Amino acid sequence: MTTPPPDRSSGLRVEWVATPPGGLRPRRRPRSAGRYTGPPSYPGVPRWGFPLLGWRWPLALPTRPQIDPVQRVTWLSAMAWSALWLMAAVSGVAAVGEAWRYVLLLMSRGSALSKVALDLSDTLVVTAGVLSWLLGVTSGVFAVLWLLWARKASAQRLEVSPRRPEWQVVAGVLVPGVNLVAPGTALAELEHGVLATAGDRRLESRPRPSRLVGAWWIAWAVSLVLGWVAFGWSFRGGVQAMADGVVLHFWTDVAAAVCAVLTMRVINYLTILIVPPDPTLLPRHRVLGVKDAPKPPRPDRPSTAAR
Repeated sequence: MTTPPPDRSSGLRVEWVATPPGGLRPRRRPRSAGRYTGPPSYPGVPRWGFPLLGWRWPLALPTRPQIDPVQRVTWLSAMAWSALWLMAAVSGVAAVGEAWRYVLLLMSRGSALSKVALDLSDTLVVTAGVLSWLLGVTSGVFAVLWLLWARKASAQRLEVSPRRPEWQVVAGVLVPGVNLVAPGTALAELEHGVLATAGDRRLESRPRPSRLVGAWWIAWAVSLVLGWVAFGWSFRGGVQAMADGVVLHFWTDVAAAVCAVLTMRVINYLTILIVPPDPTLLPRHRVLGVKDAPKPPRPDRPSTAAR
């Protein structure tokens, strides 16, 4: 209803009333609730439904999804394997460059060397050396992360807590002197736990590394010692010291390549033991015999059967 301003000229008050078309409609009566006739029925299978989980309060849901250690071990093993493969290749190239430099040193005793050969040798050695250091750090990060998650996966399967906290494992890899022993010990404990899960060893027994883990331990220690000696040798002066430094860097690169290859084998060996095999990727097997199996039930032979 709208009311315009009063008309003062005539002295009358006019009111306008607005109604819907067709006049005023009667108010609808509320419908009464019908009689209950049972649950609803559908002509076909409904396409909707409730989620397959128990009813919980909204605040009881986890704030972040749980990470599966086995999946993380699989991903980190692939990343570490790729980085270690590149490191082994670059370390091999660096060893070839150092060997070429030593040959040039022997040739320089009797005649002058070409500037192009010297420039190529220096470029090869410096480039391969820088790449080997960068790939060594990258592969080391992936390998340490793989070791931490592999320890979690093994402890979860055994339903026990790891023997030492994570910060001790990381410190054992980084602290000089301690890293000669701590990484090998951590790998031996991991291997012992994984084999105990498979039933090949007793969990209470003392961890003993296998031949592969022991070989990696020796290669790791040798590569570290050679790296420290090569770094300290670089501060010495003199022609003979430089020649000896070339030989020392050659063996350092060879040890780094061997250590990278053994690390790849150890990671692959332990990952296969930790991660359950995919049945779709297993080769086909043939049953050759069954031992100690009960005899299958055999029905009685009817008397009317022909012999």
